[in-house]
Amino acid sequence: MNKAFVREPDSEQALRCPGCRGLGVEGAGAAAVNHLAPGDRAHLADAVWFCGNPSCEVVYFDIFEQSVSVDRLVHPAWPWNSAAPLCACFGLTMDDVERDAEDPEPLRIRELLRKSRSDEARCSVLAVSGQCCMAEVQKQYLRLRHQN
Repeated sequence: MNKAFVREPDSEQALRCPGCRGLGVEGAGAAAVNHLAPGDRAHLADAVWFCGNPSCEVVYFDIFEQSVSVDRLVHPAWPWNSAAPLCACFGLTMDDVERDAEDPEPLRIRELLRKSRSDEARCSVLAVSGQCCMAEVQKQYLRLRHQN
């Protein structure tokens, strides 16, 4: 579609998922290349947003409200698949986070934090969101600690 004939939405509107209307995460284009079949990635614009709402069917979308649903992912991904790693770079799973929440020292999460700061981390490509997983890992860890 020729962009010259399409009205671009306001910046606030551009960040809203067409599925759930929640705010998306900008800059997921490299991740979309890794997590979608080429045909699914081809119909999105260059700038891609990510919707991490586990109850939404949309995973990627663009400013023209073109979207790709979760069932089109070529790899299982957190939060839609609870067996998938929270950390796509280093394989930390929810089971690992649960064990750390029960242990007095969160050694697995500390190791992940160290690795996430290294050159080995490739979050922009490997993580389905294109973002580092540490915020989600910490959120899940704290949630579990407060339950215990």
